[in-house]
Amino acid sequence: MVARMPENGTITLRSSHGFATTLERLATALESKGITVFARIDHAAGAAGVGLELRPTTLVVFGNPAAGTPLMQAAQTAGLDLPLKALVWQDAQGEVMLSYNDPAWIAARHQLGGRVGPAVIALAAGLDTLARHAAGL
Repeated sequence: MVARMPENGTITLRSSHGFATTLERLATALESKGITVFARIDHAAGAAGVGLELRPTTLVVFGNPAAGTPLMQAAQTAGLDLPLKALVWQDAQGEVMLSYNDPAWIAARHQLGGRVGPAVIALAAGLDTLARHAAGL
């Protein structure tokens, strides 16, 4: 299953793997492509730290300056959405999902227009491939 939410630019894939496997497959795929993983933010651990419950939810922050810098050169506000992020999470039914912002939506949000069109298309294709691999699709 792939859900696209054009109103907010979110793409969500249902993973065929468990939470830990999906997260690890994503990190391994990113690193194998030379993409830097800047951070893993375990939201569930943060919630537990203040006495709250949250299903497994981890944000992976990643990027490659060669891919992202041209977008920020065209509109520095794109730095609000870069580096890229992917959220691996478990829903109320126990299904594991992987969500990320569509690079085309990021380009539209920052009014990049055709100035970086080829870069955005390549970024979207690469991110789709990585996400599908992580989700086992």
